[in-house]
Amino acid sequence: MSCTGNKSDSREKTNEELNREALLEGEASESADDGRGYIVKVGDMAPDFEMTLSNGERVQLSSLRGKVVMLQFTASWCGVCRKEMPYIESDIWAKHKDNADFALYGIDREEPVEKINELIEKTGVTYPIGLDPEAEIFKLYAEEKAGITRNVIIDRDGRIVMLTRLFEMDEFNEMVQVIDGLLEK
Repeated sequence: MSCTGNKSDSREKTNEELNREALLEGEASESADDGRGYIVKVGDMAPDFEMTLSNGERVQLSSLRGKVVMLQFTASWCGVCRKEMPYIESDIWAKHKDNADFALYGIDREEPVEKINELIEKTGVTYPIGLDPEAEIFKLYAEEKAGITRNVIIDRDGRIVMLTRLFEMDEFNEMVQVIDGLLEK
């Protein structure tokens, strides 16, 4: 984005590097009406909520301020979600689970805890998954009838910095880079 002022570094930044910096700095323009069903957009404060995890613990999003947060909306009946979850486990959770500045929560829509526990067992994920029995959390972020497979990346200040929809490897890899970059700051 800005020049370093260092003449020895004369290489120009690629579009990919510039786009990544824009995402990290919250300058990406991603609208809520982009056809992906979101009602929030990049740059918005993440709507606060409280949820119960599958192990009975409760977590409130606002209590995570100061951390980089990933929310992964999912359901046991969602094939795309089940396909994405092992990648989240290996490429994000395994790398950052011990980092006190990072939090990752799956949010399972409209299912009982028994279904969530089956999903955890079938996918092998170890990151925490919370219950959204009436889709109230989902409806804070997306249209009620919108598809479920989506991720929300939130910076330390509580602002949304990236929104994904479905599972596409290029976008997933970009999301991994955004998370890594936010944690380097």
